[in-house]
Amino acid sequence: MIDLKVSNTPELWQQYDRKHIWHPYTSMLDPLPAYTVSSAQGVCLQLGDGRELIDGMSSWWTAIHGYNHPRLNAAIKEQLNSMAHVMFGGLTHQPAIGLAERLIELTADPLQHVFFCDSGSVSVEVAIKMAIQYWFAKGKTNKQRLLTVRGGYHGDTFGAMSVCDPVNGMHQMFTGVLAQHLFAPKPQRDDGTWDDRWIKEFKDLLANNRDEIAAVIVEPIVQGAGGMNIYNAEYLRQFRHLCDENDVLLIFDEIATGFGRTGKLFAYEHADVVPDILCLGKAMTAGYMTLAATLTSTKVAQGISADGSGVLMHGPTFMGNPLACRVGVESIDLLLESPWQQQVLAIEKQLLQELEPCKDLPVVADVRSIGAIGVVETTIPVKMPWMQERFVENGVWIRPFGKLVYIMPPYIIEPEQLSKLTGAIYKVLEEWSERVA
Repeated sequence: MIDLKVSNTPELWQQYDRKHIWHPYTSMLDPLPAYTVSSAQGVCLQLGDGRELIDGMSSWWTAIHGYNHPRLNAAIKEQLNSMAHVMFGGLTHQPAIGLAERLIELTADPLQHVFFCDSGSVSVEVAIKMAIQYWFAKGKTNKQRLLTVRGGYHGDTFGAMSVCDPVNGMHQMFTGVLAQHLFAPKPQRDDGTWDDRWIKEFKDLLANNRDEIAAVIVEPIVQGAGGMNIYNAEYLRQFRHLCDENDVLLIFDEIATGFGRTGKLFAYEHADVVPDILCLGKAMTAGYMTLAATLTSTKVAQGISADGSGVLMHGPTFMGNPLACRVGVESIDLLLESPWQQQVLAIEKQLLQELEPCKDLPVVADVRSIGAIGVVETTIPVKMPWMQERFVENGVWIRPFGKLVYIMPPYIIEPEQLSKLTGAIYKVLEEWSERVA
């Protein structure tokens, strides 16, 4: 048996890991390499073999304050002294109340009710349940379908999978068992222009199926894992208007974009519109604990119980976990006290400038950025094992997928550290251009 107290045997750990442990989207027959991390500090990951990597991924977009932050560490330790967990059924506690208060204060006025979830995927599941139960309570039991746009990604559980892109959403093999929803064309990439023709098919789908559609669900401004597509804010204004016109609820999935990532505290602020239901997660706890939330308006919350007996049919075991809620409170306070807007604006400006040269490389199809998100899209799918190894050899942690090489660094990253990330992207893509020529 491996001694968990032993920390200086990375090769042994990796051998056991490779033989027994599944990693995300990885085969057990020929798994991708998994590098052993021994510690993390600031924006850097320390590998078991002593190498240090600048993290360009914020641990899948969560660690906005970096790693091992003293205030967040202290919050976790303080909470441990009272309780790590208590069931949320019939009980409550100060960390959950404090976090709910902050979420309600930060988001738009109509959003007044908070349901705590285990993860982003569960937040989407709850949002879908809310929408369907709302119409069920109103006697419109046939309103059970969702309308969304292609290119989206909302998670890996079954309800969430059903509204991911049906072709490029990584879940094609489950098509036969997923609920069948409606998909409008992928939003046009933002080039500063608008054409009403872009919304026509969405408009027609909504109008022709309004009696069956419970809600529209989209990722506002940036479609994340479905393709890192940055689109025009006018889409959000159109979605809001058309949902109101057709008596349909609007769900915004801000699990990836919430808490400043796009340069606004929440991406819906780019369009000055408000959803009926809002999904939050990832950066909410700064990468310390798994936690998400589904917020909704009083109209929806009370509407679910309109028949006098309607209760929201969901209740995770670890709902409102005190440790997660407490660090969530501290993360939000830390964010609001920091110059996050200036930091994100500076990151955006640097990304736009330093990734621009990638456009001249033969394997590059497009370069785009918004806030603390930088994306290089390639002409052909990347060779993950080779490219991952090359990034590590260049002292950075960047995990590409499909045709996308992208970074979402912590907001606290220094300019020289960000330059090392962008420089590595150019260097590795330049090498790859030569390999595939």
